[in-house]
Amino acid sequence: MIRDQDTLDALVNTVARYVRERLVPLENQVEETDEVPPEVVQEMRDMGLFGLTVPEEYGGLGLSMEEEVQVLFALCQTSPAFRSVIGTTVGIGSQGILFDGTDEQKKAWLPRLATGELIASFALTEPGAGSDAASLRTTAQRVADGMGPGQGDAYVVNGTKRYITNAPHAGLFSLMARTDPDTPGAGGVSAFIVDASSPGISFGKNDRKMGQRGAHTCDVIFDNVKVPAANLIGGREGQGFKMAMKVLDKGRIHLAAVCVGVAQRLQNDSVAYAAERQQFGQAIGDFQLVQALLADSQAELYAAQCMVEDAARKRDAGQPVSTEAACCKYFASEMCGRVADRAVQIHGGAGYMAEYAVERFYRDVRLFRIYEGTSQIQQLVIGRNLMRAHRAQR
Repeated sequence: MIRDQDTLDALVNTVARYVRERLVPLENQVEETDEVPPEVVQEMRDMGLFGLTVPEEYGGLGLSMEEEVQVLFALCQTSPAFRSVIGTTVGIGSQGILFDGTDEQKKAWLPRLATGELIASFALTEPGAGSDAASLRTTAQRVADGMGPGQGDAYVVNGTKRYITNAPHAGLFSLMARTDPDTPGAGGVSAFIVDASSPGISFGKNDRKMGQRGAHTCDVIFDNVKVPAANLIGGREGQGFKMAMKVLDKGRIHLAAVCVGVAQRLQNDSVAYAAERQQFGQAIGDFQLVQALLADSQAELYAAQCMVEDAARKRDAGQPVSTEAACCKYFASEMCGRVADRAVQIHGGAGYMAEYAVERFYRDVRLFRIYEGTSQIQQLVIGRNLMRAHRAQR
């Protein structure tokens, strides 16, 4: 945790300058090649970005949630593909180990994640289990001496995971699998650390997506994959779903901060274009209807930023934030979509052309309303929590 504002400001300013001078000029290249250059990945390692949320004792920066979102506001004012390089490690990929892992698991894996030696992926979604995560069908069956005589028990994993971000580059998977087939729903689900080089793991071809080129997803197939029993996160079966929900609560605040950063970039581009584009002898930004579009985006952007910062502070204070995290994810992702739509409108015909960044962002941000829980799932979480709170008070 950074303990003074000057140090945090220096980190945020460094990231902002890196985005402005290094990443923004590469956006078109990433769009055309569908790849973040390997040297950029190494630069992110060297900057410590993979270890933003890993505690200092394991080699990371150990940022608080409030500090993390400030960094994300700066880092995400460029193509989302760049954030995606570190996103699954910083966010959902490593946090289960940090939250619920044994001391041995933390010591074995977190230092390698903090340096970016390993990229972590979160393997929850399946062909038949997306938002309904409790219905997942991937199985993990415990086998005595499964790793070989005298080498300890193993879990044998079988199943397919779908749309797994960074799967082609992953060094490990935080995997959710059903260890108790007789317990329906969430109770039979456990969480594992799976070495991505384990025999029996194969990958589907990279998915062709609407946007976010350079950020890769694919199916991951587990065919009799042996996972050491020591890699059961927390050492207890049946805790996987609870861990996943804790990880997603934090991940939703993280993603909401991503939406704020991207929306700020779109707003900056819109203001600059409105100030430069001339029609009827004046800048289009001097027309009140264009000003109204800019004003609506600015008001929503400010509201989302305040929500994210408030939820982050509450989480840092140890308060339950399931409702706040869902509110942030819901509002910020929908806000970002509206800001992107207004940005295209402000750019007019130019906004529909690939020559301008807003065309790419318009496609990229559509995913924010879908992954890590759709907007409709966030509404269900918020509504359910409100009813639970009311009944508890009665």
